[in-house]
Amino acid sequence: QVQLVESGGGSVQTGGSLRLSCTGSGYTFNNQCMGWFRQAPGKEREGVATIYTGDPRADRMMWYADSVKGRFTISQDHSENTLYLQMDDLKPDDTATYYCAALPPPPFASGTVCYGVLRRGNSWGQGTQVTVSS
Repeated sequence: QVQLVESGGGSVQTGGSLRLSCTGSGYTFNNQCMGWFRQAPGKEREGVATIYTGDPRADRMMWYADSVKGRFTISQDHSENTLYLQMDDLKPDDTATYYCAALPPPPFASGTVCYGVLRRGNSWGQGTQVTVSS
């Protein structure tokens, strides 16, 4: 059974930075679709950034929502089995609960493929709150 635990959320002002972390168990970290999604009050959950952990060197192994491109960076530490989301230049619209997701990859996985897998899946952590004030 997959268990995911997010941390690193908090309250910052516009323009600030936060780094979210996701650790877990019950899955093979170095061969997984993993990613970050978020949900604001009254809105549907949306993808933020996803990654195929099997080969993170290629850019195509990562996917970002247009709204966070250039500001957020997804990364991983295989030695710590930890997924990160570095969030810079935060805006009030980034306020949401952020969730980590992990599912086995299909053949020929990429960041975009993993986004599709994860958004249809049901493997989430408990979430961590990010609040950005203006």
